[in-house]
Amino acid sequence: MIETLHIMFSYSFILRALIVGVLVSLCASLLGVSLVLKRYSMIGDGLSHVGFGAIAVATAFNWAPMEFTIPVVIIAAFLLLRLSENSSIKGDSAIAIISTGALAFGILVASMTTGMNTDINSYLFGSILAMTLNDVLLSVVLSAVVIVLFVLFYNKIFAVTFDETFSNATGIRANVYNMLIAILTAITIVLGMRMMGALLISSLIIFPALTSMRVCKHFKTVVIVSAVISIICFLLGLIISYFFSTPTGATVVVINIGIFILFSILGKLRSVSYTHLRAHETELHLV
Repeated sequence: MIETLHIMFSYSFILRALIVGVLVSLCASLLGVSLVLKRYSMIGDGLSHVGFGAIAVATAFNWAPMEFTIPVVIIAAFLLLRLSENSSIKGDSAIAIISTGALAFGILVASMTTGMNTDINSYLFGSILAMTLNDVLLSVVLSAVVIVLFVLFYNKIFAVTFDETFSNATGIRANVYNMLIAILTAITIVLGMRMMGALLISSLIIFPALTSMRVCKHFKTVVIVSAVISIICFLLGLIISYFFSTPTGATVVVINIGIFILFSILGKLRSVSYTHLRAHETELHLV
């Protein structure tokens, strides 16, 4: 087993996937807690569709995919928030309009030029073999930026996540930090698309946060446990996909689902145990 793992990690494409995967998993899990609590969890799915549409256009015109897609997705994140806050088009409707529109435009441009080739499909379904050294370097730099900004503005993000009205009253500009969360999410989505695929990248944002919330109740604890779960699920998914020749992205998602079910059971058992304990304490008090 150890020898097989040693052989596995001797391949350069596996090491590239490991580096990017761990960093993207960490970024997604940190942002996922705020997105889930603010009911913005579907923004990840919407931005991934926008990202795929942008990549299809970049590939059709032979532009650098990542460098073109990141600013496009950031602009889409800005538009999503503006539509949700200042228009009659709210929440999931705004996401649906922008994401499907961008996706349709990208597919249309690609079909009229290069067609839906293998390179475009690698962004749709994910492919660790397609990751280049430039992808890794860009991912490392931008992931570091996401993590540093999240840590620096942790208190502000915490405040905005739970009570925007109170945050504004205390001088914290909620709209600015909502935009910061959206921009960091946009960057994370684009970084993860190469490996996880546009169809599955949003799961890295949603599942670890929901899983940690099954057993943890404090924001900081949820964030830490979510990060640990996300990284472990990615590592297990990467190893299993290598041994059984399964798609990495899909394998990681299945592992996340399994851990979510396990934590849900643990959360229920913990809740039942706590209820029985409180009932027993009440009986003793009455006696």
